[in-house]
Amino acid sequence: MSQARLDQIIDMGHPKAVLARQIDWRHLAKRFGACYSDEPGHPALPTRLIAGLQILKYSENLTDEVLCARWVEHPYYQYFCGEEFFRHELPFERTSMTGWRQRMGDEKLEALLQESLFVAVKLCAAKPADFTQIIVDTTVQEKNPGFPTDAKLAHRARERLVRLADKHDMTLRQSYARDGKLALIMQHRLAHAKQFNRAKAKLSTLRTYLGRTVRDIVRKKAGDSFLQNQFSAELYKANRVLTQRPRGGGKHI
Repeated sequence: MSQARLDQIIDMGHPKAVLARQIDWRHLAKRFGACYSDEPGHPALPTRLIAGLQILKYSENLTDEVLCARWVEHPYYQYFCGEEFFRHELPFERTSMTGWRQRMGDEKLEALLQESLFVAVKLCAAKPADFTQIIVDTTVQEKNPGFPTDAKLAHRARERLVRLADKHDMTLRQSYARDGKLALIMQHRLAHAKQFNRAKAKLSTLRTYLGRTVRDIVRKKAGDSFLQNQFSAELYKANRVLTQRPRGGGKHI
């Protein structure tokens, strides 16, 4: 008994059947080539099969396992991937899909995306204006805020002043770049070890470095109205760090 073709038993007006007829599979075949054989010497699988699987995976947001399970039981999935007759088993190894994507590379993935967007516009499922703006939801994005300790604030204020001085070709007596970083690291370690007196001494060292940098800049910008305007905001913040005390407020700079 002859087997019925898929296009004779499915609804050709189904969205996946319509989409399959609209996609330019020849264009994708040129972009993909025959680079999807699992091992050297094995015949390459049809490009439409590989490209169709990737389009279905990302458009339906499926894992490889779910995609393969649906492909075996879903005639519209098989028709979309170029099968003429219904198959009861996969014509490939499921674990090979990861290797396909690696061999595909960014360029070929981009070709898939472009073709999918083109067909979406062609079928009036999307408008070109829909692709001019990207909305990113960062509600559950991991954050790593730093707590504004006195030591961090003093170190940060000095670094900003040094960068601003370099920007305006101002040569400082000393930047304390290396010493300041080491003092900050030691302060954190000592505080973590609950050696508060020694940690307080390192904090005093960081404030000393900041104070010397502030005074050096004040001396060298004296009489220069342009530099005074450029440094006024950072010097104000640095002086707040130098004069603030616990529970004094205004720790963010």
